[in-house]
Amino acid sequence: MLDTLTENDRFALVQKPIDIPALVGEVRADQDGAIVTFDGFVRNQSHGRPTLYLDYEAYEPMALAKMKEIGQLLHEKYAIHRVSMVHRLGRLQIGETSVFIAISAPHRAAAFDACRFAIDTLKRTVPIWKKEYFEDGAIWADGELPPTPPSAPKSAS
Repeated sequence: MLDTLTENDRFALVQKPIDIPALVGEVRADQDGAIVTFDGFVRNQSHGRPTLYLDYEAYEPMALAKMKEIGQLLHEKYAIHRVSMVHRLGRLQIGETSVFIAISAPHRAAAFDACRFAIDTLKRTVPIWKKEYFEDGAIWADGELPPTPPSAPKSAS
């Protein structure tokens, strides 16, 4: 794999709130025509249960290495210019951003496609774990669950 990361690409794990305007500003460049962002934040419920807060943990050296690998793949697969990918660790309250990705490109299609690939790949491959806290206990989450298929209509017997 060639080193396709640029000096303006940024990959980080942070303990403090993510500065979204600063990250967008870092990827913005005059030769680009689009910036696409993904802002993943803590919701107030999970699978029908009210969520109190979340804790994120990571195997930090490997997580950063994997995030950089994703950045390399983005530059190889898509006609993009700059990438910023930041994940927050520690305790997060409802509404706080947990992961933010910004991608700039000369054209919007590449930026959209790259951003979708980035978050999907991060969720699947980066060793970051989420613990969800509820009024009656806590669970380690396995990531996104597939949607429940619609129930077949019950036949009248």
